[in-house]
Amino acid sequence: MTEFLSADYWNERYLNNASQWDLGAVSPPLKKYIDQKLNKDLAILIPGAGNSYEAIYLMEQGFTNITVIDIAPTVIQLLKEKYPHQKSIQFIETDFFDWEGQYDLILEQTFFCALDPLLRGNYVHHMASLLKPKGKLVGLLFNKAFEGGPPFGGDLQSYQDLFLPNFKFETIEPCHNSIAPRANAELFFIAVRKI
Repeated sequence: MTEFLSADYWNERYLNNASQWDLGAVSPPLKKYIDQKLNKDLAILIPGAGNSYEAIYLMEQGFTNITVIDIAPTVIQLLKEKYPHQKSIQFIETDFFDWEGQYDLILEQTFFCALDPLLRGNYVHHMASLLKPKGKLVGLLFNKAFEGGPPFGGDLQSYQDLFLPNFKFETIEPCHNSIAPRANAELFFIAVRKI
């Protein structure tokens, strides 16, 4: 296990408010995607969800089958305490690579960029295994390089090469509604699991 997969590492970051990519609200590109006329009963997974703004927004919009997983126990405990009576979201403390299930939709919001780049092939393979046939992985990827990390960046060509064995892209393009600090630095993508 690398340092960046350690529950202690991420727990410490959350306890010290050191997750610089926390937006404090649902990501505008994902909000726009969620606001389409999607089936409210879709089985949705959000891995490495941190403060779970997307999950809470989904719940507020009437979605009924949301699973949030995170390796940091502090995050999961705080979410369970904050939303004790809701029934639409399961908050689960676990390692993404140990998680099993079948989902119609998985939302990617800064989980990929938090992983050691050596694990990216494993990420793509495991994401495909968690999706139902023709299920979708939707989200944002950084379209820039970073010194050190996390976050870890990348570029369009490397993502296409990485994902195409398991997914077909419906779209992967520069994001036009990123928050200001990420303007011109994100790609929005919709990837469909190959049968």
